[in-house]
Amino acid sequence: MTHKLTPEMAAHFAALALGHVRREYPHKLDHVMDGPEDVLGPRALHPIFHGSFDWHSCVHGYWMLLRILRLFPDLPVAAEIRALADEMLVPHKIAGELAYLDRAYTGGFERPYGWAWLLALHAEAARHADAEWGEALEPLARAFADRFHGFLPRLTYPIRTGTHFNTAFALVLALAWAETHDKALAGLIRARAVDYYGADRGCNGWEPGGDDFLSSALIEALAMKRALPRDAFAGWFAAFLPDLATGTPASLFTPATVSDRSDGKIAHLDGFNLSRAWCWREIGDALDGPMMMLARDMADVHLAASLPHVAGDYMGEHWLASFALLALTAGESE
Repeated sequence: MTHKLTPEMAAHFAALALGHVRREYPHKLDHVMDGPEDVLGPRALHPIFHGSFDWHSCVHGYWMLLRILRLFPDLPVAAEIRALADEMLVPHKIAGELAYLDRAYTGGFERPYGWAWLLALHAEAARHADAEWGEALEPLARAFADRFHGFLPRLTYPIRTGTHFNTAFALVLALAWAETHDKALAGLIRARAVDYYGADRGCNGWEPGGDDFLSSALIEALAMKRALPRDAFAGWFAAFLPDLATGTPASLFTPATVSDRSDGKIAHLDGFNLSRAWCWREIGDALDGPMMMLARDMADVHLAASLPHVAGDYMGEHWLASFALLALTAGESE
């Protein structure tokens, strides 16, 4: 079975996001307090992205809503999405999000995961030519692009963990934005991807970890697919995973088991399966013959494992549908 995004599924995802992007509590802040005046709630700190349990999940909740609106403009929920965006993605609220970045100790705020998702949100908003959301978000996107410009030359070693700090994931999303909006950043990202991963050979696939939501192996491969010409990627990939055709490493073919979906960290493993499906689909497009079919089959296996679980407990519900949408719309620019 090849999983496809249907209008019914898109409407379900949209309903989930509409139920949490303005839900302020519970909330996990990424916030350094420099004095008692900084003891503030999410809405006071973040005029737009105060929902969805944490800032970055709220950002990609809005990304998901705008992508669904563009792909399915005739859904009954489309008017509600448009009204929300018209209310929230406006200059004075963007200014409030920008002001947060001027606070002390915010250099590492949401680095690099939230940075990359904000760029993805702006890229999606800018594709809605009939609205002003992209124009409104551009100053915030530029602020995070500037942070990438400053940070990547200083990041000597890539971070390979399967969670928010993963470098390759951020490079994938940021490059998709930069190719249209910042050619210099696109060049920097491609160069740093080669610096970080170009010499990698014989990946062991020791994953997943207990709270991973990214495959460190496959997200690295996706970053290199985006950064390299097709022929160069084929050579790199053959050396990176030389025994893939024989099912080795076996870990890359086996969906993660999720033992407790009420545990926020363990629930990450549903995201691991969904993000692996996204990577398998994207990487498969650059492979030939049997390897392409293998990648597509593995994407479906991983989607089947976790697509039924995007809702049910808020620990997953506040973010998993975004990763399902990444997988189901693989091949589009993020």
